[in-house]
Amino acid sequence: MTNKPAIEEGKPALATERLNPKNDYLFRRLFGEEAGKRLLISLLNAVLGRSGSQRIADVAIIGETQLGGEWIGDKEVVLDILCKTDRGDTINVEMQIRRFPVMEKRSLYYAAQMMVGAIHRGESYADLKRVIGINILDHRYLPLVKYHSTFHLYEDEEKMCLLTDALELHYIECPKFQEVAFHIDDPLHRWLRFLEQDVTPEQLQELMEVDEMIREAEDRLNQLASDEVTRRLYEMREKALHDRATWLEDAMNEGMEQGIKRGIEQGIEQGVEQTALRMLARGFTTDDIAEATGMDLQRIESLRRSRG
Repeated sequence: MTNKPAIEEGKPALATERLNPKNDYLFRRLFGEEAGKRLLISLLNAVLGRSGSQRIADVAIIGETQLGGEWIGDKEVVLDILCKTDRGDTINVEMQIRRFPVMEKRSLYYAAQMMVGAIHRGESYADLKRVIGINILDHRYLPLVKYHSTFHLYEDEEKMCLLTDALELHYIECPKFQEVAFHIDDPLHRWLRFLEQDVTPEQLQELMEVDEMIREAEDRLNQLASDEVTRRLYEMREKALHDRATWLEDAMNEGMEQGIKRGIEQGIEQGVEQTALRMLARGFTTDDIAEATGMDLQRIESLRRSRG
């Protein structure tokens, strides 16, 4: 029988300012450490729609979960959660605040890396377990109305023919979720509402009354918020993400202004190129520049080479 941590009766004391659970550093602290393993299991079952005998009962968290300030302040660091279930499936969970222009290729590449690590030399391909990528996006991305999209390997014409279930990718777009009717009896609805920073005290209380895991998660969130080091790293991460957004906007505006000065007819095209060149000079990545300018990656690489 699993020993559950004690949960105090009644409404737990809320922090004066509720920290944002979507902050990728805080998200990782909430779900990616041993102390938050029960929360991670509950979240995974909600996303994957597992119930009854199909539920995930246990997970082993893989990799280092503690990050110092030198990593938190790096705008490029990826703070994901990698785990293996009691059924042998490997799952990667990522809270994605920044928008990548080729998110689908990025998540597919991560999944491919997990698949390579899921089988060892000398083992049969039949031993290959499922690899699942879960991407929780704090922005719109896919050209679909639904907020939760799941992808497998199906035959192009015979859509019901699944080649294999060894690969599964999930995209959850939080802004789209906020536009659908909320159902308290849906576990995924409960978790996504919990993750909203501006959830009202009344909504939060309702969630905690229905779901003990939400109560446990809010209690853990408050504990993390009361820790001085955790709060400092949280604020550093918020600043790094804010600085990145500001730098992108400033670089784009500065480049566009330079282009406009060269003439209205060619201003937009030259402005985009000036933006890319200034961002290259400042050390931005190709993905950053593509996101800010809309330029394709090959053109950006061509500009990079032309600079020497």
